[in-house]
Amino acid sequence: MAGRLSMVVFMVMVVAAMQLQSLKAATHVVGGGIGWLVPPGGSAAYSTWAASQTFVVGDVLVFNFTTGRHDVAEVSKAAFDSCNAASPISIAKDGPANITLTTAGEHHFICTFSQHCGLGQKLAINVSASAPPPRTTPTSHVVGAALGWLVPPGGSSAYATWASTQTFIVGDILVFNFTTRQHDVAEVTKAAFDSCNTTSPISIATDGPANITLTTAGEHHFICTFSRHCGLGQKLAINVSSPSSTSPSPPPQPATPPPSSPPSPTPSPAHSPMATPPKANNTPSSSPCPPPSSVATPPSSSATPPQSPSGLSPVSPPTPSETAPPSPNSAPSFAAAALPVSMLSVALAFLF
Repeated sequence: MAGRLSMVVFMVMVVAAMQLQSLKAATHVVGGGIGWLVPPGGSAAYSTWAASQTFVVGDVLVFNFTTGRHDVAEVSKAAFDSCNAASPISIAKDGPANITLTTAGEHHFICTFSQHCGLGQKLAINVSASAPPPRTTPTSHVVGAALGWLVPPGGSSAYATWASTQTFIVGDILVFNFTTRQHDVAEVTKAAFDSCNTTSPISIATDGPANITLTTAGEHHFICTFSRHCGLGQKLAINVSSPSSTSPSPPPQPATPPPSSPPSPTPSPAHSPMATPPKANNTPSSSPCPPPSSVATPPSSSATPPQSPSGLSPVSPPTPSETAPPSPNSAPSFAAAALPVSMLSVALAFLF
């Protein structure tokens, strides 16, 4: 029995590790908007993109390319440096290709088509075993990475794809690389973003490159105001978070003692003819009850609330302060609850 119990515990731990790892996995579109091709700026395009990413075991690389014109092969570092495509570790010839990162350490990818690797179609990344803690220090983001800020060949999806690979927090800086007098960058409302309305921008920068600091959390929208540029896809929408994902919890509500008797539906004194009302000349106790006489002195605010004998007078329902709602942080997390259920299922399968 002890051996079987040990096996169950081991399997539960394995299942938990697999589920937690799947929750951390992320998808990275290689190159952002430019995809997987011979980059205009050489290999620096992909090294710049990789520097803006964080790769963890379990993450997926998406190589967007046209079948028959490119491929992607994982190779050793030596083969990567020399663009030697003779003995790849693995190769995918159909685009788009999804490659899951199964081990930590350095990984190297090239295109095996003639001269493509030598012209810069190569990617080197470093994969960590686990995800780092949430980022709280501001950083800079080069909008579009190697593509820069221009009318993108693939339409607005280029910048939407790039934004999906980034995490923006208050204090971060967006770097828009463009040629002055050929482009500009304006922050606009969502309505103006959707309709490409350039008449009343929130702010505008006409000299490139332009650095824009994100000072508030929430959605931010940017377009180029040059004729037709926004309509052709030169537009960017991002969502900015606060620097810290953990905000201080509200102070707990002071505990209020429950009433000595359960609330009852507001009975009328006339319904209990046998009850004897309290008299004004009753001997006072440590917790005096206020007599019904209008001339009696009411108890002080620090006195204990009077006990209401059953049937004498209506019992007031608890006030809102007596039933303070729980803090939002106390709400059950259904996502977290799924993990113990999976563990229990595995345990039951082994025990029975």
